[in-house]
Amino acid sequence: MTTYAELLDKLAIPLIAAPMFLVSNPKLAMAACREGILGTFPAHCTRTRDVFEEWLKEMAAGFEEDSAENYAPYGVNLVVHPTNPRFEGDLELCIKYKVPVVLTSKGAPGDTFGQIHDYGGLILHDVASRRHAEKALEAGADGLIAVCGGAGGHTGTINPFALVNEIRQITDKPIVLAGGMTTGRDILAAQVMGADLVYMGTRFIATNEATVTDEYRQMLCDTNANDVFFTAALDGAPANWLKPSLLAAGIDLDELVRTPATEVMSPDKVKGRYKNIYSAGHGVGNIHKVEPVADVCRRLKAEYKGAVGQLGGLQKLAS
Repeated sequence: MTTYAELLDKLAIPLIAAPMFLVSNPKLAMAACREGILGTFPAHCTRTRDVFEEWLKEMAAGFEEDSAENYAPYGVNLVVHPTNPRFEGDLELCIKYKVPVVLTSKGAPGDTFGQIHDYGGLILHDVASRRHAEKALEAGADGLIAVCGGAGGHTGTINPFALVNEIRQITDKPIVLAGGMTTGRDILAAQVMGADLVYMGTRFIATNEATVTDEYRQMLCDTNANDVFFTAALDGAPANWLKPSLLAAGIDLDELVRTPATEVMSPDKVKGRYKNIYSAGHGVGNIHKVEPVADVCRRLKAEYKGAVGQLGGLQKLAS
């Protein structure tokens, strides 16, 4: 795969099941790929480089099945920030296994992008502002992931309409919109407002395949957007967390509000903190049950198709 057009041709709908720390895994990613959704996971979800390689082997084996030609490709999130001690080794493995789509974040080194392009990989880079987008484009990113206010986990703060419009002013490259979306209708709405694809994470946590506790799954079903708490005090990066999990961990929310942001920490340093503190985006109120990834994907595809049909009626009103 070398172009966005080739990627889009492989997708049933313009959707990426976002890589989520301590949540995503090859089983979840493969289930999405089988349904024509780009499945992903972070390299730093694994404890060691060897385990990461085992995950890549598992994905390669999954794509050796006879029907794999109809699958969507998969992607890996690679943290390219200097605080990631595994960066070089994980990059080597992405190159070795020719990961089709590399989702880079927390830095935009042009030499890294060049190495991924050399084997034909496609690079989509996380941005939370126009300046982030400019740096990523200068480094050679093939597309931009606009992480807006309302995204789960580490998040941006800018309204999606504003951020997509600002980015669109400086590039015609693909924009992937992230932040609070949970339905097929949301995917179409993102396209109408100027994005090309959607990044959906929280919707895939309450699934059988996610690497999470039953307590986490149930909390997603029991909460809504008012239960999402925004702070940068836990690991130095702005993020959205579920209030019930913070309270259960003994964290005083009033004190957390007054706590200044720390320096950005490496994934290894904060991994233990996330075992009992759960993240979610503003779309959590639209999750009501735990189900297999395949069921989620099939419903999203049906909702998207239905929304496209309804859009035709709206076009007639505008004519």
